[in-house]
Amino acid sequence: MTERAIPPLLMIWLSPGFPVGAFAYSHGLELAVDRCWITDRTGLEGWLGALIEQGSLRNDLILLAEAWQAANIGDSARLADCNALTLALSPSAERHLETVTQGNAFVAAINSAWPHPLFEALWPGGADHAYPAAIGAAALAHGIALAPTLYAYALAFITNLTSAAIRLSIIGQTDAQRVIAALLPRLEAATTEAEGATLEALGGATMRADLASLLHETQYSRLFRS
Repeated sequence: MTERAIPPLLMIWLSPGFPVGAFAYSHGLELAVDRCWITDRTGLEGWLGALIEQGSLRNDLILLAEAWQAANIGDSARLADCNALTLALSPSAERHLETVTQGNAFVAAINSAWPHPLFEALWPGGADHAYPAAIGAAALAHGIALAPTLYAYALAFITNLTSAAIRLSIIGQTDAQRVIAALLPRLEAATTEAEGATLEALGGATMRADLASLLHETQYSRLFRS
């Protein structure tokens, strides 16, 4: 686990206090709870485990790694292509909003509080920013290795959704910690896979999660933006 020790800067960037508004998104979880697709800790653990191994988080990690690698060789065109691909792979308008809003807020905060000339030189100006791609490029610019960046992103993703589950009243705080603890081995395996993966490995098989993000757009009463 030593190689995945999370640097302080990543802990700041991916903390709930960093101004990207992650708390406002449930990634379709709210709809799944509303339809009783998820009703308890076991269901939540299975749902999140599928996102880690076969769904959106797996793809995000692969795309984050691609952005980091592109920045590592100073290839701004490759980085722009990665950003565009990440945006294009959003399966719904709300998922697109989720990655763009957080990505744009992340880039604005980095350039304001943690500027780095390499990040500013590499990042495509005037475009929407996909959240995982922006994190990958910023981490490289600040000298942060890929492995801890992937692990920190994955852990932040899961902790944010368990927080959403608490607010949706299907689990309490202790059960949220049980879910996170149970998922850690899967997170480690997913980040290891993503570190050596290429874009050819992209793909998913979580149709219900994608459907949830589509149906949430018309959910009558809701707490979250996605």
